[in-house]
Amino acid sequence: MVLSGCTSSDGLVPGRRAERSCLCSRCMQCDTKFDFITRKHHCRRCGKCFCDRCSSQKVPLRRMYFVDPVRQCAECALVSLREAEFYDKQLKVLLSGATFLVTFGNSEKPETMVCRLSSNQRCLILDGNSHYEIEIAHISTVQILTEGFAPGGGNARAAGMFLQYTMPGSEGAAQLKLMAGEDANASKRPAAAWLAAMHKATKLLYESRDQ
Repeated sequence: MVLSGCTSSDGLVPGRRAERSCLCSRCMQCDTKFDFITRKHHCRRCGKCFCDRCSSQKVPLRRMYFVDPVRQCAECALVSLREAEFYDKQLKVLLSGATFLVTFGNSEKPETMVCRLSSNQRCLILDGNSHYEIEIAHISTVQILTEGFAPGGGNARAAGMFLQYTMPGSEGAAQLKLMAGEDANASKRPAAAWLAAMHKATKLLYESRDQ
């Protein structure tokens, strides 16, 4: 998967302020006119106005700091459910990190480093003989690198990740490649799980950007 132009001023799954429409007189889903009986409600995610039937789903919206379930339209509720799964499962994996062979730019010699997401979800941190922090907001391209096929004819396995990003004060884009270890040591399984979580995060970021 390739995700281009995914910059954000916030974290990996950024929050977004809903734009509330206070002047609408009809439901933006079914076009029912609002009156004393048919009340107007706002989706907490997109801010658009709906009748009760078209905004009846209540889902947690942690990206906008609503921990308890809040009213959302059907379209937003589907995205929020996927995000809730990410926060409950994949985010913990990204924060824990995993060991990769990291190649910067055109270097031919990879370095063994631990890559993890920072606690505020704003940076990718790489630690080894050297230390790097790459702001999520400066990443322009994410490409998940795959290899082979899973047993039974399933999808190809994630084997690594390619990133393009900008560095403050420098011209042009920098790049790096993360690859899971080739040997069958204990670090390869966490690396595969981390890549799968990153794949999920980039998909959510893509959906959030285009929503």
